[in-house]
Amino acid sequence: MPTAQDPPYTIIGTPFSTFTRTITLGLQHKGLPFKQLATKPQAPLAKENHPFGNLPTLIIHEIDGKKVDLKLRESHAIVRYIDRIAPEPSLHLREGDAIIPEKMWEFVSFVAFFGFPIVEGLVIKPRLKALDEGKISDAEVREQIKDGVEEARHFLTLAESLMAPEGYWEIVSPRLVAWTEKMDKLDAVKATTAGTLSVGARP
Repeated sequence: MPTAQDPPYTIIGTPFSTFTRTITLGLQHKGLPFKQLATKPQAPLAKENHPFGNLPTLIIHEIDGKKVDLKLRESHAIVRYIDRIAPEPSLHLREGDAIIPEKMWEFVSFVAFFGFPIVEGLVIKPRLKALDEGKISDAEVREQIKDGVEEARHFLTLAESLMAPEGYWEIVSPRLVAWTEKMDKLDAVKATTAGTLSVGARP
């Protein structure tokens, strides 16, 4: 049970986790104070807070002044919760930014359930393992993961073709580069960069 000085939320998950960082980004962006307990998936702390040992879990310590220590799992559910209790700035598309705002969640589901397993399992994990072992060259690593890269390319081609008339261009499109540069300027992004793959961290 937290003390009166503790933040109202605790996030369970390593900064390296894409899904965990999604939530810490949202909390930072909305100015909601929290503490983070870093753990890998399937570790004892993860299993203690998630029935399947996955990440993240948000522990809500208080609701309407009552101590509850409610555990909310799965990033889709957590995003909806924090956007409901702190509507601004919204994490949803604004009316007029899409035909219907739910198109954003359609794309989020594509990425989470189809794209992420491809990129993580066929590209990122094999690449990091090979690089960390240091037994083969970068060119050989690229050769080893080329099928995974092609799978990722196919996924992005299909997913982005459903999101924009101009479709998709290679692995990193100019549109994606521009979005990334804009995101990198946000204070919330800067505050959650430590411990991520982008700065060379490992799980």
